[in-house]
Amino acid sequence: MKRICVFCGSNAGHDARYRAEAEALGRLLAARGIELVYGGGNVGLMGAVADACLAAGGTVIGVIPETLLGKEVAGRHVDHRALTRLEVVDSMHTRKARMAELADGFIALPGGFGTFEEFCEILTWGQLGFHVKPMGLLNVNGFYDPLLALFDHAVGEGFLREQNRAMALADDDMVRLLEAMAAYRPEPVSKWLKEERQL
Repeated sequence: MKRICVFCGSNAGHDARYRAEAEALGRLLAARGIELVYGGGNVGLMGAVADACLAAGGTVIGVIPETLLGKEVAGRHVDHRALTRLEVVDSMHTRKARMAELADGFIALPGGFGTFEEFCEILTWGQLGFHVKPMGLLNVNGFYDPLLALFDHAVGEGFLREQNRAMALADDDMVRLLEAMAAYRPEPVSKWLKEERQL
């Protein structure tokens, strides 16, 4: 994996471990020569992972919709001004598609609705055979335990196949998660969609 897309919150959360793990992930990616792709933000866990990766000598590519440029939260610019590269796109949908195009794998740190939506959408794209890239949850402090339990519940209730549930990798240790992602070999599925424009 040469590039990993990280989905995460624009807030830092109440527990200091969330920011600490975001920073540690940024440093780890830099140390391994893996480029970070993310949503281009300068606040919350988004800013933390990007800043840590940059400070450790890593490469960071941000993708942000033009509507967020120049916005401020608590006196800070939402868009990050010191990235290796910042791509400005026309919409949130284009942002997600571009991040997916750039990345060789995906990791979700803790976050809110946007993070959940991004990770579940990329899982759906994998389920449909649109890509075969690894997708992992960095389960900091058990943050994703309820979501993983919901995935298991969906299998038990017949709404999700076991092979598709297995696509959602998860670990509370980022090194183990990266190892699992590197070893990821999805079950073959029939490709429902042939082109991105069909999404």
